[in-house]
Amino acid sequence: MFITLEGPEGSGKTSQLPALAGYLRAAGYDVLVTREPGGTAVGDQIREILMNLKNVSIIPRTEILLFLAARAQHVDEVIRPALTAGKVVLCDRFGDSTLAYQGFGHKTDLETLQALLHFSTGGLKPDLTLLVDVPVEVGMARKRDNSSEWNRLDAYALAFHERVRQGYFALAEAEPERWIIVDATEEKDRVQQALRKAILTRLELG
Repeated sequence: MFITLEGPEGSGKTSQLPALAGYLRAAGYDVLVTREPGGTAVGDQIREILMNLKNVSIIPRTEILLFLAARAQHVDEVIRPALTAGKVVLCDRFGDSTLAYQGFGHKTDLETLQALLHFSTGGLKPDLTLLVDVPVEVGMARKRDNSSEWNRLDAYALAFHERVRQGYFALAEAEPERWIIVDATEEKDRVQQALRKAILTRLELG
């Protein structure tokens, strides 16, 4: 099963992944944890370009193509082989990030992005997507408190990040059977419990 975690900046989804994977492994599932952009040697190099604060000259079209290039490598090299082997794949961000950030955030045509996404992934879509949600002001404050994580995308204006968050809501509304929204303003342990419940329920049904 292919499970993705999405959310605005500072939602805490990345920090939830190790405990989540450990819980599923203890329950008997073979779990692969990966992330985007990255997940491969090529993807990690692209990630460095995308996130580096020195690269402020990157325009939205370049940004889109770099994310998609990393994703194409990731799907073929890591995700599809793991799914074929029967693993549960937990991925920190995937194609919905492109729609939320580059689509809604940068106001890029969504139909164009959908076509590019389909090309880069070979049509692969998650079975379950967890939207780990937090208000923009709260999330950005968390990121500022942990300055080591501050990157080029974080530096976009608050209005951009608000469009991203609203974009996530629109995506979840369009495919309610795939999305589950988790309130990340709750205590960390409560968020973890909500994530576990959502995933285990879907795995048991699957």
